[in-house]
Amino acid sequence: MLNSPLLNKIIDLALLEDIGSGDLTTKSISPYLKKSKYYLIAKESFILCGMPVVNEIFYKTDRNIKINFLKNDGELVNAGDKLAEIIGDTAIILMLERTVLNFLQRLSGIATNTNKYIKELDGTNIKILDTRKTTPGLRILEKYAVKIGGGTNHRIGLFDGVMLKDTHIDAVGSIKKAVELVRSNIPVTVKIEVETRNLKEVEEAVEAGADIIMLDNFDINSINEACQLINKRAKIEVSGGITLDKLHMYKKYPIDFISVGALTNSFKSVDISMKFGEII
Repeated sequence: MLNSPLLNKIIDLALLEDIGSGDLTTKSISPYLKKSKYYLIAKESFILCGMPVVNEIFYKTDRNIKINFLKNDGELVNAGDKLAEIIGDTAIILMLERTVLNFLQRLSGIATNTNKYIKELDGTNIKILDTRKTTPGLRILEKYAVKIGGGTNHRIGLFDGVMLKDTHIDAVGSIKKAVELVRSNIPVTVKIEVETRNLKEVEEAVEAGADIIMLDNFDINSINEACQLINKRAKIEVSGGITLDKLHMYKKYPIDFISVGALTNSFKSVDISMKFGEII
């Protein structure tokens, strides 16, 4: 996912946003700066995510900067842990500090948040899915962070998966017609997911041959009835208002997926700092 050409555009935009025509502070003291060593240091416990992005930011700006990664994406790190050692032109390192930290703190926050949901479902086969409720322009990175945290990516965008939402169904007139239209216009390898609002629509989706049926904002009793109605004739996804403290309620049902918008839109960035090591 991080090999996408989008990553270069994201980094370029972030650097343009922060540096613009130049770093006034660092430029002012650059005649006195030499080659230095700096450390990225965790200030709390979290699941680390974003080190390949850090590498790419420095590589794009100055290929002579050396980074020794002391921790890797997916590792649980603790307060005080050194994450990476950065050696090179002090002016460049200082100029890139905030951009590097912004990506690393945000992505680690998403990975850590996702991992909490994964742990809550230990002992089940239910997969936690992300959604398209991401920061505009940062989707590939935020979905990467979900994977690092143990989650599963739903479709990346409108181009790589079919989901018939209530807005599509209402516009066409029925679930049956919507599924027929889509099936006649997509490759046979693409699965069709249908969002349902009630048990009547669940029954319609089953009869229409949907591959995945989303139970959107169903209460627990309705989820139980829907699971019995579907009876393994389609995969089942539960969505809508799913919070960490409610996850245990779904563990006993034959659900395949739970999609959680909060993975990428309701997380807390972690605390990471960059500290001076020594002049080289």
